[in-house]
Amino acid sequence: MPKTIRVGVIGTGHLGTRHAQIYTEIPGVELIAICDTDLPRSQKLASELGCAAYADYRQLFGTVDAVSLATPTSTHGEIGKAILKQGIDILIEKPIATHMTEANTLIRTAKAKNCILQIGHVERFNAAIEEAMQHLTRPKFIEVHRLSPYPNRGTDVSVVLDVMIHDLDLILALVGSPVKKVDAVGVSVLSPSEDISNARLSFQSGCIANLTASRISNEPIRRIRVFQEDSYLSIDYQAQTIDLAHKQNHQIARAKLPVNKRPPLQDELAHFIDCVRNRAQPKVTGEDGRDALALALRIERAMRRQQT
Repeated sequence: MPKTIRVGVIGTGHLGTRHAQIYTEIPGVELIAICDTDLPRSQKLASELGCAAYADYRQLFGTVDAVSLATPTSTHGEIGKAILKQGIDILIEKPIATHMTEANTLIRTAKAKNCILQIGHVERFNAAIEEAMQHLTRPKFIEVHRLSPYPNRGTDVSVVLDVMIHDLDLILALVGSPVKKVDAVGVSVLSPSEDISNARLSFQSGCIANLTASRISNEPIRRIRVFQEDSYLSIDYQAQTIDLAHKQNHQIARAKLPVNKRPPLQDELAHFIDCVRNRAQPKVTGEDGRDALALALRIERAMRRQQT
């Protein structure tokens, strides 16, 4: 019989709660405990899921093989390092950290302790994205809109680190070329940091990407359009649909590509457990998370130069 993987979840906000619920559904996984500084909240969830509840994540030490870290971004560096130093595999919700030094420390510690370090860029597990990548050749222009209502969470960082970073990770994977130039604007509306941002990225390959991220929209919109020679794809992240338009006999032919729709977060956590069990490299590594963070911070700097 394969070994049962003992897991814990640190942070019982919206995402942490989903992680904990999903772990109880994955075969060969035992949810040992959930941790949150708001102990009554975690106790309530723990009673529903049949596991322990702790206020201090250090109480997990010696009891788990792997954890999901879903606390505020500003705590990822400190808590993630402490977990890895115990030799515990970890999935850190995006972004990997708030500073490059923290990201690099996490990567170094994971390597030193031979730990799995996966970053929670969940769109990599979106079935529509996985299907669309089979049809991509050399993107020339990419346009992204990721708009959502005000979340009342995650606002300890800008909309770039909170929202746009999903698409930054994805675009880096799609284009596969260094970013040459960054232009960006941003506006703070409800929180102390920027709530809406637009960034224009120029890649060495010649590709241009235009991204708009907002957390003050009336309705959620999550779409990416990729234009390349002879075709373009329009992908709805949320609906997991793909519209393909391509040149055919000097005309434009349109088609909807079939997508085997699946819940991306379930796939992401199942992949993490598989990596833990088989000591395999995750689809989204610490280095991937660091690269997305580096680009997000570059956009923030460009954004704030515009404001002075």
